[in-house]
Amino acid sequence: MAATRPGSITSAKASGKPGRRQAYQPPHSRLAPLFFPESVAVIGAAREPGKVGHTVLDNIIQGGYQGRILPVNPKVDKLAGLRCYPSVVDAARDAGPVDLAVIVIPAPLVPGVMEQCGDAGVRAAIVVSAGFREAGREGLVLERELVEAARKHGIALLGPNCLGLITGENRLNATFARSMPLPGNVALMSQSGALCTSILDWSVRELIGFSRFVSFGNKADVDESDLLSDWRRDPRVGIVSAYLEQVADGQRFLREARLTTRRKPLIILKAGVTDAGARAASSHTGSLAGSEQAYRAAVEQTNSLPAATMEDFFDLISITSQTPLPGKGGVAVLTNAGGPGILTADACEKQNLRLASFSSRTVSRMARAVPGAGNLYNPVDILGDAGNSRYLDALAILAADRDVASIIVILTPQAVTDIKGTAAAIVERAAATRKPVVGCFLGEEEVEAGIEVLRRGGIPNFRFPERAVAALAKVHRYAERRREEKLFEPVSFRVRKEQVATALDFSRGGGYLHIGGFQALGVLGSYGLRVPRGRLAKSPAEAAAAAAAIGFPVVLKVVSPNIMHKSDISGIRVGVEDEEAARDAFEDIQAAVRDNMPDALFLGVAVQQQIDDAREVIIGVARDPQFGPLLMFGLGGIYVEVLKDVSFRIAPISRADARQMMHEVKSYPLLTGSRGEQPADTGAIVDALLRCSQLVTDFPDILEMDLNPLLVRPQGQGAYVADARMVITP
Repeated sequence: MAATRPGSITSAKASGKPGRRQAYQPPHSRLAPLFFPESVAVIGAAREPGKVGHTVLDNIIQGGYQGRILPVNPKVDKLAGLRCYPSVVDAARDAGPVDLAVIVIPAPLVPGVMEQCGDAGVRAAIVVSAGFREAGREGLVLERELVEAARKHGIALLGPNCLGLITGENRLNATFARSMPLPGNVALMSQSGALCTSILDWSVRELIGFSRFVSFGNKADVDESDLLSDWRRDPRVGIVSAYLEQVADGQRFLREARLTTRRKPLIILKAGVTDAGARAASSHTGSLAGSEQAYRAAVEQTNSLPAATMEDFFDLISITSQTPLPGKGGVAVLTNAGGPGILTADACEKQNLRLASFSSRTVSRMARAVPGAGNLYNPVDILGDAGNSRYLDALAILAADRDVASIIVILTPQAVTDIKGTAAAIVERAAATRKPVVGCFLGEEEVEAGIEVLRRGGIPNFRFPERAVAALAKVHRYAERRREEKLFEPVSFRVRKEQVATALDFSRGGGYLHIGGFQALGVLGSYGLRVPRGRLAKSPAEAAAAAAAIGFPVVLKVVSPNIMHKSDISGIRVGVEDEEAARDAFEDIQAAVRDNMPDALFLGVAVQQQIDDAREVIIGVARDPQFGPLLMFGLGGIYVEVLKDVSFRIAPISRADARQMMHEVKSYPLLTGSRGEQPADTGAIVDALLRCSQLVTDFPDILEMDLNPLLVRPQGQGAYVADARMVITP
């Protein structure tokens, strides 16, 4: 096994002697016997090299685990010098309690063996065997039987169809992986066993250490939320990383992820986020929402660090495990070549990573350390002839500047460059500061020796500036959000919840699952959203009287439970200026319904106050099958219909979430006032988003909802829901 880095963060975090049971166990954690077993039974242990049962047993022995190891195989008396037992029941009877069983036998036999584990008092089990849900209908039946047996006996079940797990402190390698990770502070969970082995191989070369290494395969019992709950309390876990293909319980995952990121970074690489899995829906929101939007919203709201690729995943694990979190401030770029410095500055702007602004003292100190042809401002160019001492001096100056929160050090291999010596200087200076320092040694063969010095010194190195900036930008954002976590607490208002429940039950009782018009506006009004003054008219005369009472101009709209998109059948009239025009508008709308939808139930026409001098926006909700109510925001009309310029969050949201939703749409500047126009009342939009969030959180039976349009008046004048529609559960 490769040596650990002297003095690095990962080696410093590794405590406890191999095989020794650690004092720490999460209180009342049902996962404790998975990670801290006193004894391990390998059911299906094999003597033939190349078999999984042989590899798992060998890994447990060779990994250095010092607890009792109990091979189970009825055909063998001894394996690897250890007594072999016919069954796990025999092992428990003759050798004492069995905390953990690792099961490596054909799938059809596993449910029966799980029953035996229950009889033997086993507390946790890892089912490595494949052939369950992933294999089809028969495998799904087997998996259900397996879970039923495990839950009946209170056994924490990892798998099936998984690689297994590794725990650093007690040197337990209960996998069939080729090697043992270095000790460290990173915990990994993965639905892919193959990805686990790839990460393991990479981590050994990069000297990244792990405290927990878990492949959970089909996640029939123990899932990502269980591991998050356990690991956020575990002081030996400093960083949590996760490769996920699907989330078992989206709302629980959100809660656990939020709690985790308040204490430690959570890096997520999610597969299967394309819209291929999006469901068909009748609302604007439903048609625009998909699994990718829900996942991105989940990552944003939990303050997780998203990895778009495996390369991103490795980079984020590397930087978070080896450097402290940045404080307030920007990034400083130090380079011995102008071109790479400019490219790094460009990358910072694209990633919204602010370049630090140096104090006058920093600039004057740098002027004494750098020759006249160099650049004293950010990015700092100390020229191609820079030696170790110039790098060392410049790094010390930058680290002392209050606006510098992190430093990227670029080196290009020039004729006079002492590559290894410079790397050693960077390691020395980084150890003297509490600010993250990352390397960017550009090249391949010539810089490899220097990169190795950085690697052994616990300094992450990136082959290209863009990768360094991308990783550092996410870490800066995470640290900033963590400092401001109180801003991201969900908001709630005093509302008339009982009135909404009555309205939904009334509609459902009448067989109407699509709610629109006055009834939908009434629901929203009960949650404090402003709606225009309006009345229902059932005749032309009533329309004229209602219009006169409300005040001209008015808007007339068809009211029918069968007509959701009123404009599609010419069911709206805008700018009605007098009573005669109101009568005519009523008759025109009634005729349009008769001609276009003769079977529709015509209840009359809504006469509403016309809201002038307003911008149209849309707020919507669609239920994501994993994460729940997905809230959407966008500007109305072409911006939603054609450009799909929208943003998403998962309810419940915070005030900061609502503001970010507005800022994320590309058309947001149109709300702030352009070409002399008055800015819209964005505070009213925030309020409307928060109230919609509370409504769909309080009422899970609202499947879809559109406020279209929400008419936003100039600053300080509020916003009005002109029309709305909802879809509720049967």
